[in-house]
Amino acid sequence: MQNTEQSSGEDELIRLLLKRQSELNSLLEITRAINKNAATTILIQMLEVILQNYLQVGSFRFLMEKDGSYACISKYGGDFEPIGELSRACATQHKIKAPKSLAGSANAVLKKYDYFIPINHKSKALAFALIGEFNTSGEMLNNDLNFIQTMINVVVVALENKKLFRERLQAERLQREMELAAEVQNMLIPLRMHKDESVEIGAKYLPHQNIGGDYYDFIRINKHEFIWCIADVSGKGVSAALLMANFQASLHAWAAVEDDLTNIIDRLNKKVVTNTQGERFITLFIAKYNEQTRKLNYINAGHNATILYSEGEAIPLKLGTTMIGAFEDLPFINEGEIDIEPGSLLVNYTDGLVDIEPSGDKVWGEDQLNDFVLSHGELSPDAFNQALMDHLNLNIKGKPIDDITILTLRIF
Repeated sequence: MQNTEQSSGEDELIRLLLKRQSELNSLLEITRAINKNAATTILIQMLEVILQNYLQVGSFRFLMEKDGSYACISKYGGDFEPIGELSRACATQHKIKAPKSLAGSANAVLKKYDYFIPINHKSKALAFALIGEFNTSGEMLNNDLNFIQTMINVVVVALENKKLFRERLQAERLQREMELAAEVQNMLIPLRMHKDESVEIGAKYLPHQNIGGDYYDFIRINKHEFIWCIADVSGKGVSAALLMANFQASLHAWAAVEDDLTNIIDRLNKKVVTNTQGERFITLFIAKYNEQTRKLNYINAGHNATILYSEGEAIPLKLGTTMIGAFEDLPFINEGEIDIEPGSLLVNYTDGLVDIEPSGDKVWGEDQLNDFVLSHGELSPDAFNQALMDHLNLNIKGKPIDDITILTLRIF
């Protein structure tokens, strides 16, 4: 009798050791797969195979936290519940730290399963698992439940690391894209502004977040004529910067051969539509000035109106068309023409200048900018730009929500 009992005990010990060895082998296989950066689907398949074939778990639901809610990333066996019901049922167990029996549960979803397996990190519930149709001996139950929790925990940690790695790569990619876009844009912005006996130009450019979509340019096309432009492309990043680079090249090419601003705008619109398929657009103000006739021709393509300060008046230049890139054919183009008196100041800007969020009860917008021009229109371009920025910083004390570009010209 004693020999029989001793033999039975040895058999049980051997069975336990073999089971532990199998568990270690299972964990080792999963760890090897993780170290080889196996895909998420492979890790989930390995987990399911071990649960079904080794532990004889008949039904399984595995939910993992994603963006504040829980997604079911693995399920087999039984009738599948709506994910919302499953997530809400598991959320009622968020304080549970160890595997828990669901026998006698009042919840209609949970009572279909045998055990609830939580996966926590500090006070945060990272994942939940439900196992059903799970028959194991009383002696091995705690061991099996702890093994299941450990195995799922290893998979969860691996998936979390994959997520963090992807996020880091994405952040690095975005940072590099912003750096490339900044390099492109720096090549587009003139290093120094033009000044001669006919015109003096001052400019300020303040990107909101390292790289923006603003652009300005000055082109002397012959001895007596010059063109200038200020523009704002939708979007940010490399694609926006490359679009602006293409826009600049097209503008310079057509400004050299086209006398008519209307034709230039029409050509620019077709080019942007071709390049972007209507997914991006550009607002711009473009003007051409003849020093002999003192005629200024301009087109405002959906941009903030340039302000002409002359003889004590501030006049917004609004004639033009819609933004370019939005329509294959512009619905209308109204080219403006105006005589320029000696000493006139023209203030061009992008919407970031008037889209500032003032602090307190301060008010700032196009009307207030117009008043500022009336009060400071006799300053030189550089002095005007600096006075305007000082006014915003000292009086408005607002928070810019976009890039700020100011291009100011004094025509003698």
